[in-house]
Amino acid sequence: MNGPLRKVSIFVALMMAALLVNLTYTSVVRQESLLEHPSNRRVRDAEFSRDRGAILVGNDPIAMSVESGRASVPYQREYPAGELWAPVTGWFTRVHGTSGLERQYTLELAGTASTQAVNRAVDLLTGRKPAGANLQTSLDPAAQKAAMEALGDSKGAVVALNYETGRVLALASTPSYDPNQLATLDTKAAGERWEALLNADDEPLKNRAVREVYPPGSTFKLITAAAAVESGLNPTSEVASPSSLRLPNSSHSMGNSTNCGGETTTLEQALATSCNTAFGKLGLDLGADELQAMAERFGFNTEPTVDIPASASRFPTDIDQAQTALSAIGQFDVAASPLQMAQVVAAIANDGQMMRPTIVDNVLTRDLQILSANSPTEQSRPISEATAKQLQQMMETVVREGTGRPARVDGLTIGGKTGTAQTAPDRPPYAWFVGYAKEPKVAVAVFIEDAGVARDDISGGRLAAPVFRSVVQALK
Repeated sequence: MNGPLRKVSIFVALMMAALLVNLTYTSVVRQESLLEHPSNRRVRDAEFSRDRGAILVGNDPIAMSVESGRASVPYQREYPAGELWAPVTGWFTRVHGTSGLERQYTLELAGTASTQAVNRAVDLLTGRKPAGANLQTSLDPAAQKAAMEALGDSKGAVVALNYETGRVLALASTPSYDPNQLATLDTKAAGERWEALLNADDEPLKNRAVREVYPPGSTFKLITAAAAVESGLNPTSEVASPSSLRLPNSSHSMGNSTNCGGETTTLEQALATSCNTAFGKLGLDLGADELQAMAERFGFNTEPTVDIPASASRFPTDIDQAQTALSAIGQFDVAASPLQMAQVVAAIANDGQMMRPTIVDNVLTRDLQILSANSPTEQSRPISEATAKQLQQMMETVVREGTGRPARVDGLTIGGKTGTAQTAPDRPPYAWFVGYAKEPKVAVAVFIEDAGVARDDISGGRLAAPVFRSVVQALK
């Protein structure tokens, strides 16, 4: 063989080898990710020929497959009480893909996950019709209903967690939508509804509980307070609380919307009155690095670990002193999801131990065999038990004597923190309330993006705290 032919042969052999390696990699390593990719229409069409598993709250399905009566598409997805549970289930459609638990557990629901290989083999050998697995969730129907009803016509969200286990009890986002209208096999009707939802001014397809992040406002003062306590302060420590705090190297000043009680006050009183200047000054004293480190210990700047698609919360890096003071009160570029703020409160209530949040307890075959389970798992320990106890003391003062009084529930020990976050000058502030109850052991974050009320009527205590109270009362 002459030289040129030898070179061509070697080149062809190398290309064939590369092709075989890529084919093997795709078949072995990338198979599951390709099967569950939302753009894989071929796989999704095939899934409509399978009896997809149900998503359960208790023993009641909140998503299930029913026979369609069509030979080409034997099954259709159905969502009883669709709007109530849409923030959790998401949608499962032929044209527009999947979201929520329908997306995160699509292989298990379809019966095509690697954990179900043995079940598929048994079905094949016995001639039994293949069926997907069911998801058994941790959700509480009373808490979910209370959250959605209390949010009402507002744009907002609620996340409630059992702080000892991390189990999600409620996950609400409003306005909601009816996933049945997207799951219909009438593709024209489904397309028209999809366009209407996409173009709606109130953006109902947004999952405000887990997929969106917002300025947390004064609820972030819990993280600043945690950093202060870990640095040596305690609830009775005196801190500066001037009526106005000049931001370093800036022509702007930070003011207060409440009476802080004088030019100095205790850390506990500063939290109870939500004193901006006290926490802005604490942020300057602690420094940007300490604030960032504490925020990241609570989960900021990290991909969420919840078993549903979620967005990471942010604490800015490389910030100057003015930006540090603003970040210490949850402004500037600080952004958090309601899920993240619920986790912050849960860790404080749980004596410094942050549990991994979970929505699905078990993945079950139709004959109740457990394929996989989410057991309570520690995610991190952002603060010491001693620090958590002091924060609990201060948060309970916030509800008993301070801005969080509208969250009180007779007979229960409640701790919390209000927040009113400034956004763009042309839109109203956001209202927050985050808190916990000792019994039931629940941590709740409430976020109100827009309640349709006058700007002067917007505050975390006035708008968000009553929603918290409704959810806790539903769990009593």
